[in-house]
Amino acid sequence: MEQLQHPSPIVDLVNALFGRFGVHVPDYLVFCALIVLFLAGIGLYIRSRLSVDNPGKLQIVLEDIVNFIVEQLENMMPHKGKKFLPLVGTVFVFILLGNLMGQIPGLGSPTSNVNVPFALALVVWLYYHVEGVKAQGLGSYLLHFAFPPGVPKLMAPLMLPIELISHASRVMSLTLRLFGNIFGEHLVVLIIASIVPFLAPLPIQALGLIVGPLQAFIFMTLTGIYLASATAVDEHH
Repeated sequence: MEQLQHPSPIVDLVNALFGRFGVHVPDYLVFCALIVLFLAGIGLYIRSRLSVDNPGKLQIVLEDIVNFIVEQLENMMPHKGKKFLPLVGTVFVFILLGNLMGQIPGLGSPTSNVNVPFALALVVWLYYHVEGVKAQGLGSYLLHFAFPPGVPKLMAPLMLPIELISHASRVMSLTLRLFGNIFGEHLVVLIIASIVPFLAPLPIQALGLIVGPLQAFIFMTLTGIYLASATAVDEHH
């Protein structure tokens, strides 16, 4: 599905370069690459300027973001939430920047293309299963699908398909929640702009400044909940 964006000069430039080799780069991949390059640039810039005694403003902001994510994870997974900071933090920051990019003229939100939320949801889904197996062992982890905590063992034949469907649906749930909100916001902006351009879409775009961070937080929170559930199975068996 193509993004609901006005043509981007950056996308046009990238495709002009790669078009010589017969390669077309979708706009959402260009915007994803910009996020990666931006974060890599920030990392390289701050790396040589880290200071314990005299931290700069950028370091303080980054430390606040990290502390915020760690605090959320520790609330859901006491004493082990920090372990999952690399993936959960990366997902949160990527989605946050991806959601907000659409508010910048000439750019667009990669998360308004269903492929990006689906890829993120699939990574999270695979990751929490892997962590669950590592924490509990393959046998114990698989058993919890048939014997969820607090459910009588006689219910196993019924609970197994329910649990499998529930876990499988999480990919779709994460995907559609993120995609639907960001895509919907861009769709409304374009519809209003096509009727009354310039000033009329501004209130909806301002709302996007709230929806973008909120959706990133929700995605991060659900990721933490899934991880907490997967890695705490042994506490109930």
